[in-house]
Amino acid sequence: MIVVMITLFALVVVGYVAGKLGYLGGDFDRQLSRLVINITCPALILSSAMTGELPDRRFILPLLLISFITYVVLAAVAFLLPRFLTNKPDDEGAVGFALMFGNVGFMGYPVVASIFGHEAVFYAAVLNVVNTFAVFTVGTILIIGKNNLAADLSSPVQAVRSDVEVGRFQKKVLYSTPMLAAYLTMAIVALEIDNIPDFISQPLTMLGNITVPAALLIIGSSMSQLPLRAMLGNRTVYGTSLFRLVLLPIGVYYLTTALGFSPMVVNINTVVIAMPVATYGTILCLKYGRDTTMITAVTFVTTLLSMLTIPALVMLFL
Repeated sequence: MIVVMITLFALVVVGYVAGKLGYLGGDFDRQLSRLVINITCPALILSSAMTGELPDRRFILPLLLISFITYVVLAAVAFLLPRFLTNKPDDEGAVGFALMFGNVGFMGYPVVASIFGHEAVFYAAVLNVVNTFAVFTVGTILIIGKNNLAADLSSPVQAVRSDVEVGRFQKKVLYSTPMLAAYLTMAIVALEIDNIPDFISQPLTMLGNITVPAALLIIGSSMSQLPLRAMLGNRTVYGTSLFRLVLLPIGVYYLTTALGFSPMVVNINTVVIAMPVATYGTILCLKYGRDTTMITAVTFVTTLLSMLTIPALVMLFL
């Protein structure tokens, strides 16, 4: 498990070096972010349901239910707690996103596999359906800010944001390509479709495999644009990291146990929640022209610290 996490972190370092050398950065990062969100991520979501091994039908609904409950709780935390962690209103959205969303798709799958076995990856994918829905709805609102849903014509990404208006924003998000992929994946799981032809599943798998390295390279490149002091964080970053990596996973563990979910469902959900900050935070900031300083710093710090906190969590609670 530690080797897996170090391997993923190494890709962030490569992105950092590439950014410093000028291979990544600026408009290239923004275009690559759009590629990840609109093409490779949907392929990753779909390919997760095309392994040929569907989970036990009895666990599908409990997994969806525990994930729904978890993200309702995390959404409340994301909107209420940031004002107590930072005195900068512009940073509240990034802090809220960091509190709510862990790196499920990029780091969650390999970590779950290393702890529970390869067959558990599909269970993590089922949990990720709700996470995906929340990232591109609640998460996008957090990043843009409730007061900035209208298009900002002075934004450097005007072409991306010119059609983001208060009245129709939600509809566009609900029918984005990642969400359409999530809906289709849920149908595949619910209907137990396990005979998808290789000429469909294999290209989707290959395309989806681009997502992890591309997203981590983007994170590293964003870090390369920051001064070292900003990257190492401040009190807000470390306070957010404490909640993201320790307090929220433990709280979710005890809450879902008390609600009567089976140990397997609780344990996988807890590990998924204990992931470092989702790389989509930086990607969405780039896409919508938001400052990446806070989200990049907290992503870096939580990714680094998670190499210690996740093994400790597993040993102490699971």
